[in-house]
Amino acid sequence: MSTPLRRVFVYGTLKKGEPNHHWLTDARNGQARFIAKGRTTVQYPLIIATRHNIPFLLDVPGTGHFVVGEIYEIDDRMLGRLDVLEDYPKLYDRRPEVIRNEETNTVESCLIYLMRSFPKRLLEKPLLEEYRNSPEKPYVEADDIEFDE
Repeated sequence: MSTPLRRVFVYGTLKKGEPNHHWLTDARNGQARFIAKGRTTVQYPLIIATRHNIPFLLDVPGTGHFVVGEIYEIDDRMLGRLDVLEDYPKLYDRRPEVIRNEETNTVESCLIYLMRSFPKRLLEKPLLEEYRNSPEKPYVEADDIEFDE
């Protein structure tokens, strides 16, 4: 018996070509199938922070940009693995959001990870429309997240 599939919107290190994309392609983590590029229908602040240069989507609707990312269809096993990566529910909230499918120009409900509790000074960082790992701010895997910079 197969588990129901659900849609998730990824905007950071899980996107194609980014450092954690392998989580979505590793069959041991469950199923994940790329659907389309997507964009939030609400503006959110996307920042890069900590000494590990981690992208964070802050739960401040109406601030920032319509964030660019990717829509995937995943099974429950993959959702559980993503919850581990995103440290849900401790660090991130996970909830449905309306995302625009950039290929079909339609909107659909996708799960998205948003940071609810964070130091307010993070809103002073540059707000990005799209995350890309870069030599200037290279992503570094982290076991713990500290906002002291």
